[in-house]
Amino acid sequence: MYELELKNVHQGYTNKQEILKNINIQISAGQFVAVVGPSGAGKTTLLRLFNRMVKASRGEVCVEGTHIEKLSGRALEKVQSKVAMIYQDFCLVNASTCWQNVLNGCLMRVPFWRVFLGKFPKQEKTKALAALKQVGLEKYALEQVADLSGGQKQRVAIARALQQEADIILADEPVASVDPLTAEQILNILKKLQLEQGLTIVMNSHSVEQAKKYAQRIIGLKNGTIFLDKAAEEWTKEDFRLLYEDGSHE
Repeated sequence: MYELELKNVHQGYTNKQEILKNINIQISAGQFVAVVGPSGAGKTTLLRLFNRMVKASRGEVCVEGTHIEKLSGRALEKVQSKVAMIYQDFCLVNASTCWQNVLNGCLMRVPFWRVFLGKFPKQEKTKALAALKQVGLEKYALEQVADLSGGQKQRVAIARALQQEADIILADEPVASVDPLTAEQILNILKKLQLEQGLTIVMNSHSVEQAKKYAQRIIGLKNGTIFLDKAAEEWTKEDFRLLYEDGSHE
């Protein structure tokens, strides 16, 4: 059984306006996969299929062996709880503390009344502090997110994913908004989580250098189709040149 799988997937409003066309991908548990390609290739849409932020027009989307296209309610939430998303713009609550933002990762398993009153169980609070420690931000637990740097915000987002107890992290250009040194720090954290905790990482990247350095496998998308899918070390300069030919880097 694959951790993530797309079978003959198409996504778009009409056949003439398809963003993705006949996509077939199988990703095993614990893999670090990078998705690269020109602007408009469909990278973000591909990622969002795996947590049902978008639905396939045709084909099957499977998460941990479960077809998710027809799920709803608690059944869908159960699958979505296993898939965390990290965004380029962080998607944090700036007016809340780091600790509070990380606690948002457990919303699916905590009763609504506790969330509404801010009375999270003790074990969840302890877990949130541990998640912040994993990303090196335990000293910032009570700091407002608005006061953090971009790199620190992204580490809070990673801690939130850990709090969610997700098996899969979808990272949509997670370092596009930070400087090169900070980008390396964040990607090192993701790589460590993949290697030490066996998490599956699927990352959209605007940098082929980062894709080759951190991913085990690179999927190249072009014009909504898979241009090339193979081990990172097998990609050549010519492969990347052809991928981006007549297109621009994101």
